[in-house]
Amino acid sequence: MKIRKLGTNGFNVSEVGLGCWQLGGNWGIDISKDAAFNILNEAVKNNITFFDTADVYGDGKSETLIGEFLKTCDTPIRVATKFGRAGNAYPNNYTKDVLRQTVEGSLERLGVDSLDLLQLHCIPPQYLKDGAVFNWLRDLQKEGLIKHFGASVETVEEGLVCMEQEGLLSLQVIFNIFRQKLVTELFPQAEAKGVGIIVRLPLASGLLSGKFDNKTTFAEDDHRNFNRNGEAFNVGETFAGLPFEKGLELVELIKNNVLPNNLTMVQLALRWILDHKAVSSIIPGASSPKQVISNAQVSHLQGLSPEVHAALIELYKTQIHNHIRGGY
Repeated sequence: MKIRKLGTNGFNVSEVGLGCWQLGGNWGIDISKDAAFNILNEAVKNNITFFDTADVYGDGKSETLIGEFLKTCDTPIRVATKFGRAGNAYPNNYTKDVLRQTVEGSLERLGVDSLDLLQLHCIPPQYLKDGAVFNWLRDLQKEGLIKHFGASVETVEEGLVCMEQEGLLSLQVIFNIFRQKLVTELFPQAEAKGVGIIVRLPLASGLLSGKFDNKTTFAEDDHRNFNRNGEAFNVGETFAGLPFEKGLELVELIKNNVLPNNLTMVQLALRWILDHKAVSSIIPGASSPKQVISNAQVSHLQGLSPEVHAALIELYKTQIHNHIRGGY
């Protein structure tokens, strides 16, 4: 596993991390403690040392499982968590007291004295622009409750607003073959300011795995079922904002016209992201140890050829961009 630094003033992270949304059971399948530990153990075996979670994942279940796992693990693990979508904060009760209460809850569940990285969790843009929440984060940092702070954002505009804040270590963004705008409109600015990029939804909610078809169904409480058109939250969080059927068509186009013979769709999608030097870590989720192994192996692959990159850029411009919905 290759290591990258998170921002100019941050810490080292495995370039393939582990997204832990699924450990909270929010994808329609409840994951037992044993199953979660199997996934986390496999991640450590494959030198994945960066876990990303949030207080809202399973109402704290994901953080609790990670905290219990850390007590059994000798390998140093960096854990990033989030604030802003759970409890009594969302959508309009963002106060310093609420932030402190949330951080104290995350500290207790994770079993640590200080959070490695606390990220604002897609909070409404007016609070990002107001800026008071960043002052509160800096205060908690001075107290030692958090080591670093960052923001998980939905749009380029939100990312640019956050990067104006002193001390911002990282931005977490939706970035994948289906959502390429960030390459020119956000990444250069992040590199110039020394802000690390954490990439969520690198496989577009599984679409870019190439394993779905028109007969694929999802559980009633899986966001890929109930949020297909943004019914519950930003549509960009589900299938990268593409209509499911259009996404299937695009995956077939990639398979038939771009995918190298020696790669799977997952390998192509993840390697494409890692080929962008602004990216510090990608955080694909995993519902089994097998998926963890597959994701981790991408770190060892050679970068994609210029021809493949050019073909994917052209596909985005001509076939994908106009179908993206939601804030971007």
